[in-house]
Amino acid sequence: MAQRRVGVFGAGGRMGATVCRAVAADPDLDLVAGVDPFHSGLELSRVADVAGIDVQVSGDPATFLEAGVDVVVDFTGADAARENLRWAAAHGVHAVVGTTGFSDADIEAFRTAFRTSNCLIAPNFAIGAVLMIRFAELAAPFFDTVEIIELHHDGKIDAPSGTAVHTAERIAAASSEWGSDPTTSMIVEGARGGRGAGDIRVHSVRMRGMVAHQEVLLGTTGQTLSLRHDTVDRTSFMPGVLLAIKAIDRHPGVTVGLDEFLDL
Repeated sequence: MAQRRVGVFGAGGRMGATVCRAVAADPDLDLVAGVDPFHSGLELSRVADVAGIDVQVSGDPATFLEAGVDVVVDFTGADAARENLRWAAAHGVHAVVGTTGFSDADIEAFRTAFRTSNCLIAPNFAIGAVLMIRFAELAAPFFDTVEIIELHHDGKIDAPSGTAVHTAERIAAASSEWGSDPTTSMIVEGARGGRGAGDIRVHSVRMRGMVAHQEVLLGTTGQTLSLRHDTVDRTSFMPGVLLAIKAIDRHPGVTVGLDEFLDL
């Protein structure tokens, strides 16, 4: 089987560089192009610290076509990713996306656009985090109350995280019967967090020294259940990214969440 040819949007960013290194180290994949307007003209081996890769970073996605990419990976920002995904769909290139911040309207637009290639949009590529969400979904019908606490590094600009939003949606779909909030006096505005799907409370922490963490707390009479996942290094996302790159052609259209790729 021929190696799958991979291109990376945002190749010089922290996540993009991590993706480049993971792809380059996988014998079944071939890192053939990187696009990043902030690092255009530099050698990919330099900006992503990937040894033995003779590829120059470009600012133009047309480079992906010239390199014959099969799949592009995007861990940029929501505004850039919208344009990147439109480009991938228009050119029949598969896309694996870890960027968050898309609206429901964005997702529907992607579903309309991806007709000749496929797209995976995953709020979290850490397999442990995907399992945590699934466990919370399974537990939800047996508990009366639930809240989500997500904790991220101090460079994350959106809140709550895409993972927390996705978790609330999955839990809300699994159970709609929750105890009422007893709070009648709000001493500090926002102390009870924001309201996600199903009015599930979501609390966001932004703190230097953290990477990505989430805890789902479920409670009922006489007991609580805590489900927590901790990412201590960005490499934790790479097994899920590599799995998605290799399986993307078997999942038609747009898929949201890595679950389907794991048969969960």
